Order: sequence, then C-alpha cells, then structure tokens
Amino acid sequence: MSIRVEPVTASRWSSIDFDDLPFGKICSDHMFVIDYKDGTWGEGVIQKLAPFSIHPANLALHYGQSIFEGMKASKHVDGTPLLFRLDRHAARMNASARRMCMPEIPEDIFCDAIRALVDIDRKWIPPGEGSSLYIRPVMFAMDEFIGVRPANEYRMIIFTCPVGPYYSQPVSLLAEDFYVRATPGGVGEAKTAGNYAASLYPAQVAKERGYDQVMWMDPYKFKYVQEVGTMNIFFVMNGKVYTPDLNGAILHGITRDSILYLLKDWGYEVIEKPLSIKKILKSYKKGLLQEVFGTGTAAVVSAVYKVGVRGVEMHLNPDTYKIAPALKEHIEGLRKGVIEDKLGWIERVESTIATVI
Repeated sequence: MSIRVEPVTASRWSSIDFDDLPFGKICSDHMFVIDYKDGTWGEGVIQKLAPFSIHPANLALHYGQSIFEGMKASKHVDGTPLLFRLDRHAARMNASARRMCMPEIPEDIFCDAIRALVDIDRKWIPPGEGSSLYIRPVMFAMDEFIGVRPANEYRMIIFTCPVGPYYSQPVSLLAEDFYVRATPGGVGEAKTAGNYAASLYPAQVAKERGYDQVMWMDPYKFKYVQEVGTMNIFFVMNGKVYTPDLNGAILHGITRDSILYLLKDWGYEVIEKPLSIKKILKSYKKGLLQEVFGTGTAAVVSAVYKVGVRGVEMHLNPDTYKIAPALKEHIEGLRKGVIEDKLGWIERVESTIATVI
C-alpha cells in the first residue's frame, strides 16, 4: 500500500520524561488517517497528530458505531522496533467491524499503516523495563445523520503512546454479582466502545469497595467466571491451569491465546471450560488455589493478590507464584528479542520511510 507521509517539522520527543510515563496520557508525533466513502477505502496519510472536527450529528456519537484495537511496539536489544502478532490484531479488528456492521479494513492497509507509523515514530519507543509504544487503531462512523442505521462513511485513525507498565503491582478483583458485562449473542467478543462505557460504573463501585477491578460473571446466575475488566483471567488449581472458554461473551485475547500455547508447550495441563466460582472457592479453602493472574496487551501478565466473592475474600501471595512470572518473562523476552521467536510471532519493523525526524 502507498501511504502519503506528512512528517512534523519538529518532534516533541525530546520534551518527554521517559522515566515517568503515565499510561495513555502522552501521544507521539504522528497519526495515520484513512476514510471510507462510496464503498471503498481512500488514500491513507501519516500526518501530525492533532484534533479534527466532526459534525454534531456524527452517527458514532449517537449510536455507538466505534471499534478499536490495542497492541504494542517494543524495541529489540539492537534498537529495531518489534511488533507482536500483528496479523492477529488485524483479524480481530475486522471481526469487531463485522459484528458492529462496519466495513472491514484490508489487512495489508492495516498492517502497512502500523509498520509505517511505528517506523516514523520509532524514537518514541521507551527503553524502560515493562515500557512500550502502545498502538491504538480506532474506527468510527462519520455520517452526519440522526437515525438508527449503519453509517455509509467511516474514518480509521491510528496513533501511538509511549507507556509504562499498565499494572506495576499485583491487583485485586471483585466478583460482580449484579451488573453484567456481556452475554452470548451480544457484543462481548467485539472491541467496541460501548462495552467499555458500560463497565465504568461497576468498576467505580469496585474501587470504592477497595478493589482494583471487576471480575465479570455470567449474566444468568452469576455462577461462572467470564473475564476481568481489562484482562482475560487464569486460575492455577492443584497444578492445573484453568481459564473460561470462549463462549461468545468473552474477548478473544491475543495474549490469552499466546499464553495458552506456551502453557501447553511447557507441559501444563490446561482446561478451557465454564469455570464456576464455587469450584474456585472450594479450591481456595482446601489450599489448592495456587495462582490467579490476568493477561492482556496492556496488562501482559498481571498477578492477582485478592479476589472478593460475596463477602468472602481469597488472599494469595504473588511472591510464591511460579507460572505467571515465567509467562511474563517469556512474553517480555520475545518482545525484546532476547528469547528466540520460534513461532513467528515477532516482526521486525525495518525502515520503510526515508524521512527522519
């Protein structure tokens, strides 16, 4: 794909304190923009990151046709930018588009845009431990129309943010017993904005009760675990690793998929099936609940130290964890190029743009 590049005349890179990177608050110099009109995608352009105007009747604002992805660029020990499973992110973006009645973006456009954007802003990849360049593609309706129907015009933008670790410490979870995230047949599998808007109030309630995040349960009897607000979830019980199966209400986590492969390759018994909170509590009371951890692009692998379930608190000691730290070390090692990539998950971003900031 041919991408027009309009580089900034002066980078803001030198003004950033890369030792103090709040997640998602600092953006890099450039963004990629492409519009969909008359049934086709137009020319993509990389330009200065800046606000743009939209009409008050913008359909996305009123009816929520908005999807996004999240991925990271890291830096090889030799300084080359690295991308992790870019093809899977492209496929998941299009799966979200199909569910939300939006046009799919050709994977070559999606992938080439990210390669070019990471290339031109490669200096923004932070060097610190656990830090990375977070990549956010987002597509939304652009029709100027008040009416409940799919839009005819869309815009996709991609921008990046240098970030530190999403969770720098182990986290605590509160099992939700009233609010619902998703149900099979709904939009739980899609990375659509409304899913996250609906989660904000329950997450706020959980924080008011002293927990970091919500652990979502099934929408019928609040009996089976689904996922965490920002992560897929794993439990190690009596040496076996359990995670809820993908039932149509759970996000198809790319880190989750990677972790499942690694666990099986390392010889662990992995069980993907409906996982009841009763089974987890019973395991905890018998001293068989050994680890709880979440996985996700932002979170990577994050240990859980406390889970609250209807007045009962399960306390764990992440210092004794063995599986979660090994998984995190392996994923981070792949992203730095210090662990051999035998599976083709890592892509080097060689220079594709002559312009140097």
